[in-house]
Amino acid sequence: MRAPGRRPLVALALAGVVGAVLVVGALAAPPEQEVPATLDAVVRYDLDQIPTTHTDDDVDYPQDPPVGGRHDPAWLDCGAYDVQVRAENLVHDLEHGTVVISHRPDLDGDDVALLEEQLPDNGILTPWEGLDAPVVVTVWGVQLSLTGADDPRLTLFIAQFGNGETAPEPMASCAGGVPDPTGEESDSVAA
Repeated sequence: MRAPGRRPLVALALAGVVGAVLVVGALAAPPEQEVPATLDAVVRYDLDQIPTTHTDDDVDYPQDPPVGGRHDPAWLDCGAYDVQVRAENLVHDLEHGTVVISHRPDLDGDDVALLEEQLPDNGILTPWEGLDAPVVVTVWGVQLSLTGADDPRLTLFIAQFGNGETAPEPMASCAGGVPDPTGEESDSVAA
């Protein structure tokens, strides 16, 4: 009969060492790559190439969401919408210097509420199908894709571009626009 050996103790010690290495490794692992809080990723479009004419027709915009171009004679009222708004009316808002924050339709409700808190008075929040990023912020001719509602670049973007600096009609505002996000009430407001 053999006396109890040191194998169980060695196994326990080895398991303890392996566990400690895993814990230390997890604690020392680099955090997920953070996006720098700069506006280096902003995309600017040639404003001289963006028309400002009115049309009653549907428009096929080269950017999605659009950054400007031909648009409906009526704009949308400022605020947060729970359905995707009509692009042609939204572009009229951009012409007025409105900040548009679009988000994926499946964005968490708490994140949508956070975006709504950050929405400027002259702003529109809308879900948008087919976004390449969870959130996209747009003003006339300028756009930035964001990692989410808590991306610190949203505040920077609004501070830099939120006063209508790039818009053809920067002080016109979105106030008083049509309240119908589908644009079916477009005949009631025009400018």
